[in-house]
Amino acid sequence: MHADAQALVDRLRLRPHPEGGFYREVFRSAQRVSTPRGERSALTLIHYLLPAGSFSALHRVLADEVWTHAGGDPLDVHLLDGTGAHEYFRLGVGAATEAVVPAGTWQAARPVGTRYALATCAVAPGFDFSDFELADGRLLVGSNPELAGLIRGLLRPAG
Repeated sequence: MHADAQALVDRLRLRPHPEGGFYREVFRSAQRVSTPRGERSALTLIHYLLPAGSFSALHRVLADEVWTHAGGDPLDVHLLDGTGAHEYFRLGVGAATEAVVPAGTWQAARPVGTRYALATCAVAPGFDFSDFELADGRLLVGSNPELAGLIRGLLRPAG
């Protein structure tokens, strides 16, 4: 890991995330809202860092998420919706500053550079790990064979 990335992991007190990269929750709203899955905080916010050469594995969250570039190298955020449509946003200097991921959309991210990409991710209703799912590559590739290379490149090994 680049020294600049390690310094931010240490300074921001980030820890490993199951999808890859490092994170720390920095805000959880005291306001509560009802969802079909139970009560949730109205909003949560994390710092999220991806070192160069790493990626955020394909996953989905059952709430809307906004990625905002906060520093370092650019970041490509890939989206795959229920119809199999793929799009991506490049976030960072000279590109968009934020990307919106609708609830239930498969998403993944990869830094573009040699150091790291730092983002903040806001989720509403607030993030809960019971609303988080890492992708099953066999199912995604089976329903999106034309995207097999992209999907396989954004998966964590099983088990």
